[in-house]
Amino acid sequence: MEMRSFSDYLRSIDDAAFLELFSARPDLITPVPPDIASLAVRACSAPSLARAIDSLNQWQFQVLEAAGALNEPFTQKGLVALTDKAAAEALSHLISIGLVYPSEDGMRLPSQLRDVIGNEPAGLGPTSMIKLKLDDLDKAPTEATKVLERLIWGPPRGSVGDIKNPGPGVAWLLERKFLLPLDQRTVILPREVGLYLRGGKTHKENLVKSPVLTGSKRDERQVNLAAIANISTVLRWVEELLNFWAEEPADALRAGGLGVRDLKIIANHLGVDESCAAFITELAYLTSLISIDADDRIMPSNKFDIWLMQSPADRWQVIASAWLITSRVSGLVGRAEAKNVAALGPELDRVNASRVRALALSILNENPSLAPDLSSFNALMAWRAPVRRNSSSQEDLSAWTLREAEWLGITGQGAISKYGVIFQSGEDLNVINEDLPKTVDHILIQSDNTAIAPGPLEHEISQQLAIMAEIESRGGATVYRFSEATIRRALDHGKTGDEITAFLIKTSKTSMPQPLEYLIADVAKKHGKLRVGNTSSFIRCEDTALIAQIMNDKKLDVLSLRRIAPEVIVCDHDATDAMRILRECGYIPSAESSNGLLLSGPRLNRAQTKPRPPRVIGEIEIPTQELLTNALRSIRTGEKSSHKQTRLRQVANEALGALPRSTANETMDLVLKFIKEEKSLSIGYADNNGSVTHRIIDPIRVSAGALLARDHATGEVQSFRIPRITGVAPI
Repeated sequence: MEMRSFSDYLRSIDDAAFLELFSARPDLITPVPPDIASLAVRACSAPSLARAIDSLNQWQFQVLEAAGALNEPFTQKGLVALTDKAAAEALSHLISIGLVYPSEDGMRLPSQLRDVIGNEPAGLGPTSMIKLKLDDLDKAPTEATKVLERLIWGPPRGSVGDIKNPGPGVAWLLERKFLLPLDQRTVILPREVGLYLRGGKTHKENLVKSPVLTGSKRDERQVNLAAIANISTVLRWVEELLNFWAEEPADALRAGGLGVRDLKIIANHLGVDESCAAFITELAYLTSLISIDADDRIMPSNKFDIWLMQSPADRWQVIASAWLITSRVSGLVGRAEAKNVAALGPELDRVNASRVRALALSILNENPSLAPDLSSFNALMAWRAPVRRNSSSQEDLSAWTLREAEWLGITGQGAISKYGVIFQSGEDLNVINEDLPKTVDHILIQSDNTAIAPGPLEHEISQQLAIMAEIESRGGATVYRFSEATIRRALDHGKTGDEITAFLIKTSKTSMPQPLEYLIADVAKKHGKLRVGNTSSFIRCEDTALIAQIMNDKKLDVLSLRRIAPEVIVCDHDATDAMRILRECGYIPSAESSNGLLLSGPRLNRAQTKPRPPRVIGEIEIPTQELLTNALRSIRTGEKSSHKQTRLRQVANEALGALPRSTANETMDLVLKFIKEEKSLSIGYADNNGSVTHRIIDPIRVSAGALLARDHATGEVQSFRIPRITGVAPI
């Protein structure tokens, strides 16, 4: 068939070529276009072309730039002459993804492609409109040669003081049209001159082969041991973060996100730096484990409880999968040049983030047991993905990806782990459950009010101990410290002093130290003696001496206390603030209800609102083979329908001029005949204004002075009044 456009080329290719095109450019079938003409329009649009160009490596992009530097139509021989013999293979790939297409007289580029790759491909200027004597360049004076050396490899534009009074070198070049004036202060080097000076090549160096990845070799066993330790750590980090926010919810900023102060608190609590803390909060946000309620408080969602009930492998897969596909980049938090970027905020999206992560993991997967050098890794990334959108941040994205993959346990000691390989292949991750250290059901209490957990604790013991003590250090063994504040917290959660002591005696393999026993008994004795409620709030205590002490305490003047009874004080602050200030001043109050009951018991703060995970701003996923096949079938069917409609319109237009005028009786005879023969008819039909339109119909039956028929234009069954039919003709 004659190929005059990209649409004609698409109509000429077979199903296998279509499937290859759709696999490389899934945006073309999202949603599925109605026919090939619509498909061609979408494929030639700037956004789709930009996505396709982003999939090229450095060498393929160089070949595309060389094609853009040639006048259309061009040949494969001409393209190879500008580049290298390997351009033939790259050209086949460009054709397969629709960035170059063959026509009757040679190769062409889709419309708008030159605009997407730039008007100066490979740093070459525009084509000259006149024939140039390029041999004269060999005799150029020294001043002109110096000017050309600055422009030869691009950019082809240069500035002059005044185009009417240039220097001798520029004047010589302008006179012979080797430079063209753009305005009073700008000149440009024509494309033919640039190619001649480059020796007939578009690029200084043809980057046919990818750079070699270098790095340090790692022992596979040590890599996996480091990775499983990282997996255990990241799961603990997420759990500790959400348990902390269940106790003390953070406040969201008015503009959205987590404040610097709250981020520092989290970092100190987890024992990590702020960049890692931002990463952990983002993981919880991506997986809907946290929610921001109507009061702008950040706290765990109900999904957190479901997540805790899952196996470690399932928990890890949830957070790792969310990290891989998200467009959010936690590494942007805390950078000096991005002061307003906050964790959980709306400014963290980068459109190419997920593609950089996927490409980085793919490179690691291709080089097992190798911990790459960052410079070598960035060079390979730049070759594999040379023109990514937001390419200015690609090196940062690569570095952050390697760092976060290590935190997650996808890598260990910088090399891909077996868990990372299984994760990328989509296989079952039960091996994580088998390889994680076995949980222990005991602790070792020391004489300095600390307890050592010699391994990961069973979940129930870990949750109980987290209420009674603070984590002092982490590692293979976790150290917990007991203090007056932590014992008071356990009492606030409904524990009694005896219950705390019994739990520790039962759980510890060592005997209970006497100082810790006394500490628990002393705090339990004081707890609940001083009670706080709302008036705004009241303070009640049966010990009048303690009431007197509080009234005389200058540090409590901020509460504006007023004694209304020997055992009761009221103040204007609410109960929460009053309890906080009393605790800061060394007292141990507990909450009391309006009917005098002590308010203590386990508190699991959960957001009442549904979590709203962030949207993913990124690329379209590669569809399955079944979806590709169905899309192709739909387009083929739509193309046949469009072709049929075009043919019918042509027939109708031809028939309209020769449409016979017939009486009502003649019309009825012809209509009845074609109903019996079940053939299509061409009819003229008058509308309410008296103008005649042409219709292609399949007559069904005549009823009550009207013809019931299916109209080909709409595909619907309609009623046509017999007196308005001006004529009938077979197709």
